[in-house]
Amino acid sequence: MVYRMEIYVDGGCRGNGRPGSIGAAAAVFKFRSGGHTAWTRRLESGSDPAPTNQRAEITAIIIALQEALNKYHSLDSYPWLDMKIYSDSKYAIGCMNEWIYKWSNNGWINSQGYEVAYRDLIQKASDLDDRLKEEGDVRYI
Repeated sequence: MVYRMEIYVDGGCRGNGRPGSIGAAAAVFKFRSGGHTAWTRRLESGSDPAPTNQRAEITAIIIALQEALNKYHSLDSYPWLDMKIYSDSKYAIGCMNEWIYKWSNNGWINSQGYEVAYRDLIQKASDLDDRLKEEGDVRYI
């Protein structure tokens, strides 16, 4: 048996990294019946580090992965998971599809020799992704 999940994510930030910036992230689960459910998170100004568009996009993926794990573990059985996460962020998709593996192997140092930006969030997303991939396929589109 296969359990399919389709999740759409997006994030954005007004003021992008400047003082007073406000970010938001969202994940929407699409049901086969045509319905949906959504989760959102606000990224507060005054936090350290300040909200940015990239932080919001990766936070949206984290929300999706956390909620997918919750949903999967609430099922009566443990079917093979077939999950697709759709994002309009080339950066977030690149992080999840290829760069996390390179960065992890390089001690979270990028190709220019600097610590990976947004490492805190990317590592969290990577850990959640690993847990879900134990249950099946997770694809970022």
